Amino acid sequence: MYKSYFNFNIKPFDLLPDPRFLYLSKSHKKALTYLDYGIRERSGFVLLTGEVGSGKTTLIRDLLDKCYEHVVVSKIFNTRVTSEQLLAMINEDFGLTVQGKDKVTLIRDLNGFLIEQYSCGNQPILIIDEAQNLSPELLEEVRMLSNLEASTSKLLQIILVGQPELRTILAVPELRQLRQRININCHLQALNRVEIEHYIDRRLEVAGNASAVQFSPESLDAVFCYSRGIPRLINIICDFLLLSAFAEETTLITVEMIQEVIGDLDFENYYWTSAVDEKKSEQNNSSASVTDKQLSKHELQITLADISRRIDAIGHNMESRLQTTAKGQNDRFAAFQSSVTLHIAKADSNFLYLNRKLEELRNRTNHNELGTTREKNKVGFIQRFTVFGDAPVAHPK
Repeated sequence: MYKSYFNFNIKPFDLLPDPRFLYLSKSHKKALTYLDYGIRERSGFVLLTGEVGSGKTTLIRDLLDKCYEHVVVSKIFNTRVTSEQLLAMINEDFGLTVQGKDKVTLIRDLNGFLIEQYSCGNQPILIIDEAQNLSPELLEEVRMLSNLEASTSKLLQIILVGQPELRTILAVPELRQLRQRININCHLQALNRVEIEHYIDRRLEVAGNASAVQFSPESLDAVFCYSRGIPRLINIICDFLLLSAFAEETTLITVEMIQEVIGDLDFENYYWTSAVDEKKSEQNNSSASVTDKQLSKHELQITLADISRRIDAIGHNMESRLQTTAKGQNDRFAAFQSSVTLHIAKADSNFLYLNRKLEELRNRTNHNELGTTREKNKVGFIQRFTVFGDAPVAHPK
């Protein structure tokens, strides 16, 4: 709706994982480097985690757009499946026939395919997104797929992508062997306050008009506060801000506009209330006791991961705010230091000026004293000449 008003070629804050809009923060750049290294070095297992909406899928799609030679990829995005369904999706994405085949046949077909690809010099890669939905039993079966190997190398490289609770699930004792096979391990952090500003500028530029709107420093602080540095939430807020600016026919984004958008969206409750919180609320409303409805082991792991994620977010926000405060103090100290230096320079200049004037006065005084001395000497000479001279001196009457 607002594309033509702001002269955009495409929507700058769409929620689709479009690699064209990829902004490489410090954390994203590090993760992309690790993933690229893992693929090129044919590392066995690679683990990528990040908060919901942190850009994991966008990063993977950007990675796959790179021109890797002899790479064959199977991408799995639906992970709420059984063991047999997971195998069928993997084989189908590799281009194998799966209709009417049982689990044993699927494994045999996959093994034959991997050996064939190895003989051709190709590198098969399995990418499992939303891997936090896999049960420990399914993750163990995924590990078993990595046992398909030739005499000198693994036949299949596996990249696990998921939310932070995936790390909690991998920490259970029965997945010890899987943990030990993870060679590359990276986690996407939320954007800090400075990175959010660069992120917004980047998306506006890619959309076709970098100067479409202006965010005041206070409005950027508000976006950081409400989004907590999560790219998807930044997109949601900024998309509604552009719509609001379009309705008001303005290009200036203010704090008041952001607060209005946050209120309309019921942002905190809608985007930050976890599924566990909702479940607890339902339990309270139905007056069910905790002892009657104990959380399962898997749900408990999700709860702990949610608590850990919130603690990390709080710590990250505090660190970013401290950095902002420290930067302000450093700027004020630099300004004070510059002012002191300027005053010292002026004082030095005045001191030199006074020294110069004093020297001139001293020279003038010495010159006058010399003239007075000469005049006195002249008068004395005349007096002596008058007393001892050969001819009398005629004095006026």
